Amino acid sequence: MTAPGAAPRAAERPPVVSERLVALGPALRQRLSGSRGTLRARLTLVYGAVAAGVGLLLLVLAVLLVDRALSAGLVDLPQGLRLGVEFPDGSILTVHQFQEVLRQEAIRRLVRQGLLGLLLLVAAGVGVAYVVAGRVLRPLQEITAQAQRLSAERLDDRLDLAGPHDELKELADTFDAMLDRLQASFEAQRRFVADASHELRTPLAVMRTEVDVALADPDAGVEELRAAAVVVRDATERADRLVDSLLLLARSDRLQVDGLPLRERVDLPQVCAEALQAVDGEVRARRLQVATAYGPAAVLGDPGLLGRLAGNLVENAERHNVEGGWVRVDTGTVEGRARLQVSNPGAVLADEEVPALFEPFRRSGAARTARRGAGLGLSIVRAVAAAHGGTVEAQARPGGGLVVTVDLPQDV
Repeated sequence: MTAPGAAPRAAERPPVVSERLVALGPALRQRLSGSRGTLRARLTLVYGAVAAGVGLLLLVLAVLLVDRALSAGLVDLPQGLRLGVEFPDGSILTVHQFQEVLRQEAIRRLVRQGLLGLLLLVAAGVGVAYVVAGRVLRPLQEITAQAQRLSAERLDDRLDLAGPHDELKELADTFDAMLDRLQASFEAQRRFVADASHELRTPLAVMRTEVDVALADPDAGVEELRAAAVVVRDATERADRLVDSLLLLARSDRLQVDGLPLRERVDLPQVCAEALQAVDGEVRARRLQVATAYGPAAVLGDPGLLGRLAGNLVENAERHNVEGGWVRVDTGTVEGRARLQVSNPGAVLADEEVPALFEPFRRSGAARTARRGAGLGLSIVRAVAAAHGGTVEAQARPGGGLVVTVDLPQDV
């Protein structure tokens, strides 16, 4: 027991020291992790170690060579002949003994002075290495600072590193090229979101207007309500088609990274025939002439996606056509690749307007002006072709209209 008023024993005291050690742990770990040194310090240590190793090796080599040279220079006296100096105590210092003492003293001085010179050499080498490493790593520090300043709103800064075309220059140029791709991707994403929001807002506004009108008229009859319901249904179908197209486009873009999960042999002539059959009613209503030239062309890929590719091309040719015009669909093989080509007359397009047709929500060079379709047809075609390792190209016809050519790896 402890007497009243007596101080508690050490074992019974509150664990203040342990708590302080626990609290000190994260700070100590952070300090230790920060003291591991930068790349500049590590390079300096490496250069200093290399300089010390090379200097030590040269010193050992110099000692061996001097020792060998002095040993080879000893005077070889005839047997039984002893020349030397006799001291008062009667001891005699022979020539061989004198030469041995001279050799040992020379080597001792060489080692002592060589070690001193080695220390100076290592110190100078470390200093020079620190300065050189700093100059060499300066572009890396600029790249790091640039990366820390980056954000989704600030992607227009570039390094533009000057200097010789070495590895660091190549790294900086690669970094700038990556920033160009990121900036283009972010801008395309923002534009895509804005266009998609606009496209979805239109049918929603139509539905809301029709519902508000129907609710505001207490005397609305059955015919008025049915007409409003038809408008709402059409707007719903348009929004549903838009959502389906957006999902298909996102899936096609993702397949470019993940690869195709389904690969089957698909005959392009059969796919094109099914696509033309699907728009047969619209073709007849607009009195369009359909011409086909089916050559053998087989592709290894996803049948659903390839069917959507052909369907989008045919639907695009039917929608952006002239009354009484024509649609031509060709398949075949060119230079070992399967080719699908769809052409049609239509509005006159400038050559610089054609690449914009593959951007989302672009219709015949005008954004969000068509009455039919969501403007994602050619975007989906490009994404599906890229997912299958193919390419797509569009050319404006001199008299108006478009020629779209898709080349895919052939299944042999």
